[in-house]
Amino acid sequence: MALVSDSTNQVLFETEKGYSYQCDVTNSIVINFVDTVSSYRIHDFLIFQRKVNNVDILNMLYDLSDKSDAQLIETTKRNFSRNLTICEIVQLRELLNGTKFTLTLHSMLCNVLKGELI
Repeated sequence: MALVSDSTNQVLFETEKGYSYQCDVTNSIVINFVDTVSSYRIHDFLIFQRKVNNVDILNMLYDLSDKSDAQLIETTKRNFSRNLTICEIVQLRELLNGTKFTLTLHSMLCNVLKGELI
């Protein structure tokens, strides 16, 4: 993970299958998932996170047809386009949800600290 050790990048969340970091130079969230690297502005990241969370995994599990074994996950700006299995979708969800949690927690802490300084 030498790519994110630079002082302009801050690791946000890491799992077994990938990691995310915030790049201060480009003001973006970078997702590295199973050797696929994609960069998002915060608004685009939240749209992508919601899209992945909206995948109906239970329906995929109960559907016995071959077409339900994987699903194409794409972003609007084509930063990410992969055919993911059910397990990969769950792993990507974990990474994206952990990243969003970290961003939310950081934002809340900044608001609390700013309130105490005033």
